[in-house]
Amino acid sequence: MNPYLIAAVVPVLLSLIFQKTKGKKKRGLPVDVGGEPGYALRNHRFASPVESFWEGVTTIAELFEQSCKRFPDKALLGTRKLFSKETEKSQDGRSFEKLHLGKYEWLSYGQAFNAVGNFASGLVKLGHQKGERVAIFADTRAEWQIALQACFRQNITVVTIYASLGEEALCHSLNETEVTTVICGQKEIRKLSEISRRLDTVKRIVWINEEGISNDVSLVQNASPWIVNSFAEVEKLGKENLLEADMPLSTDIAVIMYTSGSTGLPKGVMMSHGNVLATVSAVMTIVPGLGSKDVYLAYLPLAHILELAAESVLIAAGGSIGYGSPLTLTDTSNKIKKGTKGDASVLAPTLMTAVPAILDRVRDGVRKNVNSKGGIAKKLFDIAYDRRFSAIEGSWFGAWGLEKLLWDFLVFRKVKAILGGHIRFLLSGGAPLSGDTQRFINICLGAPIGQGYGLTETCAGGTFSEYDDTSVGRVGPPLPCSFVKLIDWQEGGYLITDSPTPRGEIVIGGPNVTAGYFRNEEKTKEVYKVDERGMRWFYTGDIGRFHPDGCLEIIDRKKDIVKLQHGEYVSLGKVEAALIVSPYVDNIMLHADPFHNYCVALITPSHALESWAQKKGIAFSDFSDLCQKEETVKEVHASLLKAAKEARLEKFETPSKIILLPETWTPESGLVTAALKLKREVIRKTFATELEKLYA
Repeated sequence: MNPYLIAAVVPVLLSLIFQKTKGKKKRGLPVDVGGEPGYALRNHRFASPVESFWEGVTTIAELFEQSCKRFPDKALLGTRKLFSKETEKSQDGRSFEKLHLGKYEWLSYGQAFNAVGNFASGLVKLGHQKGERVAIFADTRAEWQIALQACFRQNITVVTIYASLGEEALCHSLNETEVTTVICGQKEIRKLSEISRRLDTVKRIVWINEEGISNDVSLVQNASPWIVNSFAEVEKLGKENLLEADMPLSTDIAVIMYTSGSTGLPKGVMMSHGNVLATVSAVMTIVPGLGSKDVYLAYLPLAHILELAAESVLIAAGGSIGYGSPLTLTDTSNKIKKGTKGDASVLAPTLMTAVPAILDRVRDGVRKNVNSKGGIAKKLFDIAYDRRFSAIEGSWFGAWGLEKLLWDFLVFRKVKAILGGHIRFLLSGGAPLSGDTQRFINICLGAPIGQGYGLTETCAGGTFSEYDDTSVGRVGPPLPCSFVKLIDWQEGGYLITDSPTPRGEIVIGGPNVTAGYFRNEEKTKEVYKVDERGMRWFYTGDIGRFHPDGCLEIIDRKKDIVKLQHGEYVSLGKVEAALIVSPYVDNIMLHADPFHNYCVALITPSHALESWAQKKGIAFSDFSDLCQKEETVKEVHASLLKAAKEARLEKFETPSKIILLPETWTPESGLVTAALKLKREVIRKTFATELEKLYA
């Protein structure tokens, strides 16, 4: 079959049959919310915020029990069987761990409910007292979800901590919340043992069995002051001593969620059961057809509200959750042994939540593969892509109906297979997704990608792209649980009276807005406010604009805090203060782009570099010439890495690339204020070309 004949004839014959135009509709509607003047919208589906999607269900604990009773025999939690771990060496001698994984083994809703009840009883019998808090410090896995639900059934507040959290932040999180029991993976035990003397309240450790890891457990058992038990031992103890559930109220704090820390030490956000339930309920109204046939691939951190809310939605719908990891996600992932299938291929999920970095990787892999083939294969892909692009953009002569199915079969079938071949909806969150990637993945997978906007402080609730919205670069209208309003930010020049669309700071109100920061009343009062109607609002610090149809677009941020592509927060000022101690740095401006996973820096170096160059015997005509030399850049970068290490900065906070600018920044140049504070926007525009080179 000649592909060029298909490309020429099929569109003409079928486009007239399967015509479609892009419909315009109001997705967000203006609403009077009172209080501080602003431009406020609600979701077009509901006049008032949704608190619960289910009559009589007011907590996440009740929601879990309801689903377990409705779907007792349905598969709920799936984990892949590990057959072996092997070490392979690359050509340059580096070692890589490779996993040989089997099929998914499942716990049904009924089995999971029993495991939750057993573990909940076991915690109490182990000595955990009412009013004490439990921390979960582990990678995403079935035991994480079981432990979470078990704590909820005994009205125990859970402190969630990223498995990758640094030493200082880990100590702070555990001590501030006075955690007495820590549930962790075996590889996290070493971290805990190293800081054991700095933990004031921890009494018990419950470790989750991970095949192939045992030394860390024996270290803690033999040397720590803690009571140490395995997850299985606690379940067994509870099974032998079953207790009645002590169910929480809607207003009880379900989770204290520690963020990765935007400035200094992380803050703990207090989420009530009602807060989380509101977001879960709202999402249930947005994604059509959610039900027991859906399969969800879970691999993002459950310590993040995005993943916790997503899994709660799947449980509410009676779906199945298969656990994986970013390093085993696809057939070509780093830890997958050759000949072994990745998580997506084995599970064949219908739903996934993805961070932009994962989707960028899929896009780049597909493009690289297509370009390497060249010839007819590349031309066919280009034709198919252009035809589908035209259709999505609303053209009558794009590929619709049977032609779409034909291109899916001939071209896009292999791309779909990367994520299992059955994806019907993708949610991208945690960081901005580029319009190019969103459109590319949408076309190749043949499934919509919804972008959501929310924060830990709003239980991930805020806005959410609707199923039939094919636009890119926007984050959708308000979720049914939220009101979203813009207020003037005079200093930045963003006003709700701006034309053609209102702009301003994004403020989110509704039942999903959390209680505030744990033991941080000052910061809570700064960003949380309650209006005269009793509605709680969170002031995000993000700047947005509303499109005419009521969808939100994020355009700026008030503070010098940037979220990178993987979702990590970088405080520009904090990092600059740490790095300017380098003897080679006169001034520095860190730059972080939300579409990349690393930082770069513009540096005006000190003339101490001249002395260094003379000692090294490096010839240079003038200071500008010295700044251009490769060995000079390497020396300055090395000094920054040293300063970063001493300041205990994370890797993502340390600039990966730098450029040296010989001219000093002065108030006269307009690059700094009279108080010598950086004028970031002016510097960014002045050195836009240099910044582009650093990201090239």
